[in-house]
Amino acid sequence: MAERLSKDDAKLKDKIASRLKEIRESTGKNKTEFAYDLGVDKQVVSRLENGRGATIYTIDKYCKVMGITLSDFFDSPLFAEE
Repeated sequence: MAERLSKDDAKLKDKIASRLKEIRESTGKNKTEFAYDLGVDKQVVSRLENGRGATIYTIDKYCKVMGITLSDFFDSPLFAEE
């Protein structure tokens, strides 16, 4: 049985999904176009942007396609301490 995320972990998961979507939208590309750049199916981009399946490796792949670092990814107001 899968473990349920803590409240803080669920918040972080949602912030990561929002940041992934924000990055894609900053390119002006739709999910299909961005998926092509990543070398994945559109459904993968959809899942990631909906908070399902993001790993540090997929985040890193997004960053590489965008020409940013992982530090840049997490250096966003979304991740500011509350």
